[in-house]
Amino acid sequence: MTAISLPSPVQSALRSWAERMRERADLPLAIAWGDAPEQQLRLGRTEPRVRVRLRQPAAVAALLAPSFDTLGQAYVEGQIDLDGAVPDIMDVAWRLSEAGEQAQSEQKGGGLLGRIARHLGQAVSHSKQSDKEAIQYHYDVSNEFYAQWLDPAMVYSCAYFETGQETLAEAQTKKIDHILTKLRLEPGQTLLDIGCGWGALVLRAAEKFGARCVGITLSQNQHDLAVERVRAAGLQDRIEIRLQDYRDVKGPFDRISSVGMFEHVGLKNLPGYFRIVHDLLAPGGWALNHGITSTDPDNAETSYGGGRFIDRYVFPQGELPHIGTVLTTMQQGGLEAVDVEGLRRHYARTLSFWSEAFEAHTAQIKPLVDERRWRIWRVYLIGCQWAFEQDEISLFQVLCRRAGQTPDAQPWSRRWMYQNPA
Repeated sequence: MTAISLPSPVQSALRSWAERMRERADLPLAIAWGDAPEQQLRLGRTEPRVRVRLRQPAAVAALLAPSFDTLGQAYVEGQIDLDGAVPDIMDVAWRLSEAGEQAQSEQKGGGLLGRIARHLGQAVSHSKQSDKEAIQYHYDVSNEFYAQWLDPAMVYSCAYFETGQETLAEAQTKKIDHILTKLRLEPGQTLLDIGCGWGALVLRAAEKFGARCVGITLSQNQHDLAVERVRAAGLQDRIEIRLQDYRDVKGPFDRISSVGMFEHVGLKNLPGYFRIVHDLLAPGGWALNHGITSTDPDNAETSYGGGRFIDRYVFPQGELPHIGTVLTTMQQGGLEAVDVEGLRRHYARTLSFWSEAFEAHTAQIKPLVDERRWRIWRVYLIGCQWAFEQDEISLFQVLCRRAGQTPDAQPWSRRWMYQNPA
């Protein structure tokens, strides 16, 4: 490997830090900035499963103050390379971040390590242009990119595993059927799908359930492919795909689905969002909101800087509410929650499929995006899987209807949700 030059005080600080980490965590991690023995460190007594290669001196900042944010940023910006299986990388990053947070708390930001970390961190500040490019990243990726690691229908949301043995494609179809069955969708009814993606849900709703559908999205790429798929299925008379903001839609609709969209609404806007859903519902109508939630009762971000990384590189301005906040703002918007189902395990499983496919199709994916974007998505997918597995974030489906109605239209039990779809 190509060696980089590290000033003697930085090397000394790095070795001191490594010794502290060994005492705290005994990590199966090796760090190197050259081939010579004095340019390599081990942070554990066992054979390393993960190897970090420093490509720039500024990478030392991420190690001296490790978090999901700083380590992820160093990887994305090409300051470090990572070798090892993705689950091992995530496990080491978590343990390193945990130990680093404890050390930083004890150091209270002072001392030589703190000064070096702050100095080197300032050297890697982004320009306005690079930050803008990172913010736009999520929405600029091609359909071909997503097709490499999603299921054939390109459903970009949590799947539903009835037994846990399903393929990803089977589980995504079951998720859509689960939603449409919960909504008690019947032939001839109108359905609005807010954030329709590439059209999988409205296609299923029209074909399998006989509904008349409107799907809306703000992505030109998604809109164009969804229109093409509707045309190929011969369902233009039953499905309309619009490039439209949900605030500009006119109702009413018998049923409304919103899958993986409300995370972008913003906490302060949730009551207004649910009020619009309320206003778009026909009398006696039903709506289902399927979305990621925080597990922090105060709607705080995930631990160890993971939320900051996601905000910077993946979902700019995204905010995750706790399920309690969802239910409160839903009521403020004039909706009554009828059924709440947590699917955290299902999203961890979904993300494992996505991450494994992403790794398996590296050769096909890399020509579609630049190196930086490939690195972002690689750590984003496995990081989200970890967050769901560790109860850092969750996902809930909330079935609701207009508040203030008599309960007569509500079924006595939940049996109808788990019967075979129409």
